[in-house]
Amino acid sequence: FYIFSYRDPGTLGEGTFGRVMRCIDHRRGGTHVALKIIKNVEKYKEAARLEINVLEKINEKDPDNKFLCVQMFDWFDYHGHMCLSFELLALSTFDFLKENNYLPYSISQVRHMAYQLCLAVKFLHDNKLTHTDLKPENILFVNSDFTMSYNVEKKREERTVKNTAVRVVDFGSATFDHEHHSTIVSTRHYRAPEVILELGWSYPCDVWSTGCILFEYYLGFTLFQTHDNREHLAMMERILGPVPSRMIRKTRKQKYFYRGRLDWDDSSSAGKYVRENCKPLRRYLLSEAEEHHQLFDLIESMLEYEPTKRITLADSLKHPFFENSSFSEAGSSKSWEGNRDISR
Repeated sequence: FYIFSYRDPGTLGEGTFGRVMRCIDHRRGGTHVALKIIKNVEKYKEAARLEINVLEKINEKDPDNKFLCVQMFDWFDYHGHMCLSFELLALSTFDFLKENNYLPYSISQVRHMAYQLCLAVKFLHDNKLTHTDLKPENILFVNSDFTMSYNVEKKREERTVKNTAVRVVDFGSATFDHEHHSTIVSTRHYRAPEVILELGWSYPCDVWSTGCILFEYYLGFTLFQTHDNREHLAMMERILGPVPSRMIRKTRKQKYFYRGRLDWDDSSSAGKYVRENCKPLRRYLLSEAEEHHQLFDLIESMLEYEPTKRITLADSLKHPFFENSSFSEAGSSKSWEGNRDISR
């Protein structure tokens, strides 16, 4: 018997599935929890059942929550509404960025967040799961308290998050190896080329999304800002070089290609947009310091077109970017004071 009280209520998030409310769970001694309430619509209820299945597997494999995936406490059906109770977390890494005028995270903060993300998603892959919807909105700070400083040059207040411990959330699209793999997965900007080209996907599509996320943390804006497949591929080519001919030969999406090359008009208005808004990856470096080059080396390995050649998360965790880091251990969520980096 559960008593959830809406004292100190608040909607933490809303989506097509329903909403997430801040509640007090009296059966857990007055603990504040995030309650995900699903609409009483069969397709959303079925999706919730699949998510519960994934979350129960995560709880079973990681009872001590060492691998930084959000912890589900319980679930129940209330008058046809599936309700999932979770540990209460803070702002998403995207919302913090947005509320901070898209001021990027410092290199030391990016390093800690990246390590935790690789650790959490590697744990999923080790348990035969692909998340399929990794994005900054689905990575939440455990605590998003911040310090404030005034930037004289830009005449504005700037926030620095005090602790970069994060959790990965939203397992509504997570897919086990043996389950049906839908043709299209991932939110557009974080979608891997093999998904766009309908060549089949597995764990590497999460690695691609991770590369896009790390770029966004470092620069404060989305790497692939588009809503169109052809334009998305053109952006990839401008930033990463040409799509491999093997992928072009194998795809059913031949409409995007002509004579073995991307069918794209550089002189069109869309061509101009891509030219003006995209440049080769290394030209986005904010510093020539070694750690910045190491980060870009890691991002480059994650943004390898060929899924079979893309770095794995196990190898990512051994990358020089993470060497000599005090948090290089399982369950790395200890306090990490991300002071603004002077090399920025």
